[in-house]
Amino acid sequence: MAKRAHIPQSSLFDTELADLPAQSRWREWMSRVEAVLFAAAEPVSLEVLRRVVGRDCNLDLLIDDISAELAARPYEIVFVGGGWQFRTRPRHADVLHAAAARKKSAAKLSATEMLVLAAIAYHQPVTRAALSEITGRDVSRDIIAQLRDQALIAAGPRAPRPGAPYSYVTTRRFLEYFSLQTLGDLPAIEMMEDAGLLDEPGLRKDDPAAIPRMGDDPDLD
Repeated sequence: MAKRAHIPQSSLFDTELADLPAQSRWREWMSRVEAVLFAAAEPVSLEVLRRVVGRDCNLDLLIDDISAELAARPYEIVFVGGGWQFRTRPRHADVLHAAAARKKSAAKLSATEMLVLAAIAYHQPVTRAALSEITGRDVSRDIIAQLRDQALIAAGPRAPRPGAPYSYVTTRRFLEYFSLQTLGDLPAIEMMEDAGLLDEPGLRKDDPAAIPRMGDDPDLD
């Protein structure tokens, strides 16, 4: 049986940094975590961040220290969609839109898409036929396709009814898009009404079954 190649300890990635003074070790861990978050296109889980720091490193305190140093910067670290991510502070949204030379409305969902997405978020898993009943209007396959193309929804389990139609659920991208940590952070119905999301023609607000409501939604990954 062939012997396994011996890998010198010095060639392994050093997470513990035991040779450094405590303060220098902490600063290096901060730099590593910040570098990982900076390079990531999606939220980074604590499990991933633990790969670059020592076993005894308190990541919550480490991220707090990084956040404190970013207090005067136009970006921050936020926990969203099950992980940590660098995001530009909301007050700079107009700056980014101007720099990109695009209209604000270009990145927004249409009123119909928002209505259907809200119904899915509060009722998931839910079929297209059920969405038509909830919203009081026909929910076309095109609308579902548009939301899927934006990775805001995905196919869920098939419904236990004739034809076994697909149901739909929200995705991690949905959480990222609306800066939610979990589905438990969805706003109350009153907030949606104040934002005018329940005032669309055809939405039967007088029918309790037609109004999206918070349920025991799964915590989707």
